[in-house]
Amino acid sequence: MNRNSRLSNKQLLFGLGFLLAFLGLTIFLFTYQRDEKRFASLATRLFTEEMTGNTLNLHYTLANPGDFGIHDYAPSLSGYDPDSAVGSRAGTENTLAALKALQVEKLSESDAWLWKLLTRSLENSLALSRFAYYDEPLSPASGTQTQLPILLAEYTFRSKQDVEDYLALLDQVDEYFASLLVYEQEKAAAGFPMPATFLQSVREQCDTIVTKEDLEAGIHFLQTTFLERLEALTQNGLITAKEATHYIAQNERLLKTVVLPAYATLGDGLLLLEDRDALPAGLASLPEGKAYYEQLLISQTGSYRSMDEIRQLLATQFSREYEIIKKSAAEHPEIAQYYAQTESPAFPYQQASQMLLDLKTRMAKDFPSIPDGSVDVHVKAVSDSLADYCAPAFYLTAPLDDTDTNTIYINRQKTPDGLELYTTLAHEGYPGHLYQTVYHNRSLLASDMRPARELLWYGGYQEGWALYVEFLSFQYAADLLRENGQETAAIAATLESHNRSLQLCLYSILDVLIHYENASYSQIAKVLSGFGITDSTSAKAIYHYIVQSPCNYLKYYLGYLEVLSLKEQAKSLWGDAYTDLRFHSFYLDWGPADFMSLAEMLVQQAG
Repeated sequence: MNRNSRLSNKQLLFGLGFLLAFLGLTIFLFTYQRDEKRFASLATRLFTEEMTGNTLNLHYTLANPGDFGIHDYAPSLSGYDPDSAVGSRAGTENTLAALKALQVEKLSESDAWLWKLLTRSLENSLALSRFAYYDEPLSPASGTQTQLPILLAEYTFRSKQDVEDYLALLDQVDEYFASLLVYEQEKAAAGFPMPATFLQSVREQCDTIVTKEDLEAGIHFLQTTFLERLEALTQNGLITAKEATHYIAQNERLLKTVVLPAYATLGDGLLLLEDRDALPAGLASLPEGKAYYEQLLISQTGSYRSMDEIRQLLATQFSREYEIIKKSAAEHPEIAQYYAQTESPAFPYQQASQMLLDLKTRMAKDFPSIPDGSVDVHVKAVSDSLADYCAPAFYLTAPLDDTDTNTIYINRQKTPDGLELYTTLAHEGYPGHLYQTVYHNRSLLASDMRPARELLWYGGYQEGWALYVEFLSFQYAADLLRENGQETAAIAATLESHNRSLQLCLYSILDVLIHYENASYSQIAKVLSGFGITDSTSAKAIYHYIVQSPCNYLKYYLGYLEVLSLKEQAKSLWGDAYTDLRFHSFYLDWGPADFMSLAEMLVQQAG
């Protein structure tokens, strides 16, 4: 009796212990699920709000929004609203608080990584938000007035809804520009006016980007590209000929009664803001300009290095490139004669398609394969009417869910053939932006990564990679030239890569001098004269461009140096197990990201 009783007690105690353990496990799992669910809900909300708040972002990010739960949205251009600034800052603070309330250790590895990236990105946005009038949306170098028409001209028509969204956006251009003019007025009133010479450039752009003469003749690119896109929809049976005619009439009306007057009104409004006393100068000339520049550097490059580190990094690289060039010139005196030739030997490939195929072949052993098969690439020339406002080349970023067909645009006015076209196609195509984008998008869709990753933009990560592989392509080109018996041309190609690196490094140093150390035009001209740039027109053009585009050169070059630094760190951590393929796979699989986070992940993965 007692024995049986003792056994029963043991069983009871065992059962109670099991129950308590079960309850503990249940609570443990519940808290894990609670944080995972909270993070999933937060990430989804952030993504949906961003996509529905700006239709251009939505369209260039998602081909089929419905597949991502986005069905109802009002087409809109996200303009400046002075009343929303405080609310936007409060929203960022609330989102950060919600993120930091989560227990990161209870998230999956993928979600914990996204949590870190979102947190750092929002912290940086919050820090930048206190500099109310330091941004310049109408920069003569690459302002909204030149970029918006390009985005509209390349706005893909996949459906009838796309056409109607596009026309709704055209109908808002006047309100959108009016909001930017309000920003410029407030900016000037706060003591941050745009320099008079820059205002003149913007006004000239407003007068020439959309003209009455072109619209009346039916030759403006926003007319011709619209017809081309509609024709494809009609041929595919997605709209009728009658609908096409109706849409064409709407496009004509909106261009003439909304877009054209919007540019004229913006130009007239900027004329009233012209102040001859406002001269071109770097950010350091502004109150707290140096602090803003430091924060802008993080935002644009993804590098968290101190200014002293950045200056030292640039100075060291400049010296290294200079010594390489000097040594190469001494060892190969035939190079001088090669450059003196009036006509150099033809580059082995003349067609862009041939060059892209060669690049794909040469990169294959050192870069991971793109998931899910082949990719169609079209190389197109930039419209003559856009050439003055476009970069030498650009890759039109494919949406997350539509990477089968990709387009690279070449500005023939600014990009010659031969070696320069070859390396440009490496930068924009393989193994550059196109390859990087398609690899990332297809990998994201095939994994458990959340679409909110698409909200994160890191100029240094993307442009640093593109410049890194561009420099690799100079070596590819040298190998190609040697295979075709052009030894001196091969040496020249290698030398050219170091010349380009030296030039970009110099411009990055000038960026720091102008925007952080407040160097004047005369000081910059003196630096440039030491490198043979003595023409005042050229010197002034360089100075003005850097003033107009703070951190732009650093986005490329500091990003490139960060890639090299990360690569050296990988070699140190992995030892004999290091390969270029492994490093490139790591970089692509964990990006886009800032470089501090990537370095931390590299150490974590190695451990």
